[in-house]
This record gives sequence, C-alpha cells and structure tokens, in this order.
Amino acid sequence: MTNNLKTVGLLALLTALVWSLGYTFGGANGFWIGLIFAGVLNFVVYFFSDKMALAASRAKPVEEHELPQVYSIVRNLAARADMPMPRIFMIDSPQPNAFATGRNPKHAAVAVTNGLLQSMNNDELEGVLAHELSHVQNRDILISSVAAMLAAALSIFARMAIFMGGGNNNRNNPLAAIAGLLSLIIAPIAAMVIRMAISRSREYQADASGAALTGRPIALASALAKLGAGTARIPMQVNPAVSQLFIEDPLKAFGRRGSGGGGLMKLFSTHPPIEERIERLQQMASGIR
Repeated sequence: MTNNLKTVGLLALLTALVWSLGYTFGGANGFWIGLIFAGVLNFVVYFFSDKMALAASRAKPVEEHELPQVYSIVRNLAARADMPMPRIFMIDSPQPNAFATGRNPKHAAVAVTNGLLQSMNNDELEGVLAHELSHVQNRDILISSVAAMLAAALSIFARMAIFMGGGNNNRNNPLAAIAGLLSLIIAPIAAMVIRMAISRSREYQADASGAALTGRPIALASALAKLGAGTARIPMQVNPAVSQLFIEDPLKAFGRRGSGGGGLMKLFSTHPPIEERIERLQQMASGIR
C-alpha cells in the first residue's frame, strides 16, 4: 500500500509540474496541445508495448515442450492470481534476468533468459516469475506509460518555449525570463527523477506482491541476490529503452548505475538497490512489513 500511495503522489507531482510549465509558456491552448500530442504518442507506444519490448530484447516465443518448468510455474501462478496464462518467451543470454510486458493481463508476455533458468532453483524461479506477473497484475505498464506521457509533455513544452521565446509574461521582465529559462532546464530533469522514482516504487511493489503470491519472500530474496551478482558480472546486449522492464538492470555489467548507487546517482536509478529489496523481503518474512 505504501508503494502504491507513493506512486500516486509522484504521478500527481509530475502532473502538477506539467500543468505549471505548460500553462506558463504556452497558455491554456499550448498546454492542451502539448498534452494531447504526448498522450497520442504514448498511447501508441502503450498499445504496442509488448511487441516493441520483445523485439528490442530479441525475445523469441517458446512452446510448452521447450520450457515445461516455466510453463508449469507460470500457469499455477496465473491461476492463483486469477489471471489469463501469459505468452512465454526466451532470451538467448547467459545473464540471469526476466521481464514482463503487456498493456493488460489478456495481452501479457513473460520473457526469461537462459541464464535465469541455469542459475535458479525451482523456488527462486517461482519467485522471479511471480514478481513479473505482479507487474502485469498491478498495471505497471500503464503506470509507466502515464509517467512517460507526462514527461514527454514536459519536453514538448520546453521546446515550445524555446521556439517561441518564452511566455508572454516573461518577455519584458528580465528576472522572470531568467526564472523561466531555469525552469526549462530543471523541469525535464525533475521529470526524469520522478519517472525513475516511480519505476523504483513499482519494483518494490512487485517484490511485495510476488512474495505474497508465492508465500515465500525468502525465495525471492535469494533469487535477487543471484540476479544482482549475475547482472554485475555477465553483460547483456539490450536496448536501453527497455532495460527498466527487467527485474534487475541488464546493463549493470557495462558500469551503468541502474540499480541504486550512492548519492545523487540513486535519483536516476531505474531499479532500487538489491540490498534494500532483499532487506524488505526479509522483513516481510519476519512479519515486520
């Protein structure tokens, strides 16, 4: 519940930022034009999110006889969660990782890597797959699409303001013009920070929902420990645009701080630190959370 409330608060903050910047530099008409354009663009991306993500990660569909263990686990979890059976895909990579995509449970897909199947025992694999199904059940693709739409709208307003020379109220006021220029620089950065915070909160929520679905938080914690070590050691070629979909940042081996990090770098991380995720699951197992 805490993660869901945090997500709502962050989306509200991002919406307020969009409204403020859009109205300041484009007026009422400019605000709605930018927001509608961003909405249409992101609706298209959202509608085809599964196809785009699977293509970008080079995932291939597999039949049940090829991955009977994965099919069995996913089928049981989907029945437990009262969800349709998602499509199953395989990514040819030695890095242990997985992701889920799809605009709703009826159009869901789960992709796993070779490395995941080779490194996890049955309980750990179940924990990872439950985490991924939770993303679909929690409508995280929709949430991330809304956040992306608002962030895109902010970028559109910034470009509009630069092209139009700023808002009408700023043209004869040097201080207001400077403040406007600063807002054009800061607003897109703030939007990115908020989007990353939303992404991290959804990972925490998927951990909690996945652990509740299996009833074994410690198994997921064990899987995350292996995922953290594996992604840091084994590189994986994947489009950065879809990296935040994975249960752990697939680009970490290239030195990217996608999973936490210290100081300001944490603000731009798509995934929470593995250590914090494991600690939360251990607390959940102990009844603290």
